[in-house]
Amino acid sequence: MMDLSTRIRKNFTESVRIKQQALDGIAPGIARAAESLARTFTAGRKVLSCGNGGSASDAQHFSSEMLNRFEIQRPGLPVIALTTDSSTLTSIANDDDFIAVFSRQIHALGNEGDVLLAISTSGNSANILAACQAAQSRDMQVILLSGRDGGKASGMLRGGDIEICVPGTSTARIQEVHILVIHCLCDLVDTLLSEKEM
Repeated sequence: MMDLSTRIRKNFTESVRIKQQALDGIAPGIARAAESLARTFTAGRKVLSCGNGGSASDAQHFSSEMLNRFEIQRPGLPVIALTTDSSTLTSIANDDDFIAVFSRQIHALGNEGDVLLAISTSGNSANILAACQAAQSRDMQVILLSGRDGGKASGMLRGGDIEICVPGTSTARIQEVHILVIHCLCDLVDTLLSEKEM
């Protein structure tokens, strides 16, 4: 039986490795996404975020950091996590289809100039694909956090959309990079907005 401390060290080492492996490839996308988000907030527009499972938690994490604050005091920024309203989610899933749980909300809440932050480790979640289509139909930009090869969602993106794709095959490792990406976005948005105020 493997010693537990050895397994812990293995998980930490692998997490560090995938972060370092991903850095050069995804840093430009993170910077572009942060600049886009800052412009969105400056223009008085909002961000809608969504994902499934652990990615739903990441969508909510991003929303909470923006609506409240990240590491500096500032006014709240308008981000709505589409994963939090259980009555809406279950009514759409029951009356329509689970595929529509995000897209139906986007059609109701999204407007031109808003941004969709869609999170999927595989890029193949049917409700994320539908969410991207709905956002594009509302003339919203899509920022996609994905993994592996980006999946079907990667192929749906248009010229103004941004993909931040984490290379790797482990869902856990991809999600660990995603949360670091989210923290980078929060930090960069705060930095960009504070510079505009100076």
